[in-house]
Amino acid sequence: MDGFEINTNVYLARIGLLPDHLEPVEEVLRILQRSHLLAVPFENLDIHWKRPIVLDLEKIYEKIVVNRRGGFCYELNGLFNELLRSLGFPTRLISARVFRDDGSTGPEFDHAAIIATAGEDEYLADVGFGDFTTEPLRYSLGTEQRDPAGIFVIRKFDDGYLEVAKREGDSWKGEYVFKDEPRRLSEFAEMCDFQQYSPESHFTKGKVCSILTANGRKTLTDKRFIVNENGVRNETDVVSESEFDQILEREFGIHSVSDV
Repeated sequence: MDGFEINTNVYLARIGLLPDHLEPVEEVLRILQRSHLLAVPFENLDIHWKRPIVLDLEKIYEKIVVNRRGGFCYELNGLFNELLRSLGFPTRLISARVFRDDGSTGPEFDHAAIIATAGEDEYLADVGFGDFTTEPLRYSLGTEQRDPAGIFVIRKFDDGYLEVAKREGDSWKGEYVFKDEPRRLSEFAEMCDFQQYSPESHFTKGKVCSILTANGRKTLTDKRFIVNENGVRNETDVVSESEFDQILEREFGIHSVSDV
């Protein structure tokens, strides 16, 4: 809905923060992103529960803040962008193209991310890409940046695109490419529909719910519950829909649609 304004204090409470001393500076931006990732899961459950995802900020706010759910990139970064703006951060949404397994990239509007200004510098902020950076990346080309999730770099790609890559051993793995061109959330609507309805979308192939934890990450899929803690990975098979629902409620505080 045009003109909708989030309740900043309620949103901050959702991610475990108080409104005190939240100036638009780098340290606060880092706290905001980390806190968001620790509180709000990346999940595609509505797609499998046959609940349409509409890029309406009021509906997204109700889902994530009021109903304490998660979402995927358009929802998570679309709403986080509004939180940053409400706190005085100049921002712009950008479109990104995600690398596929074969090394190609998806289409424009494949992913939504944020460029935010904090103090004198700009940062790539992203709370909607699952297992990615824990904190924002300084928008500095070619500079290797150490993050709690690993070492990342933003570098030139081709055709005016920039690449975000993560170090894996002695090489780099591309995460996504983007052009620094401001976008409106509504511009992602067509790809949002593709992601939730097309049989070619990986989001329609199975359920996922994943969240950052203080010591790692926990992820639930149709087939497995995976807990990474202090570098140790533990996997448990999920053998039924009812077991999935039980883990979802116990570990993520989300009730299955069958229970609502």
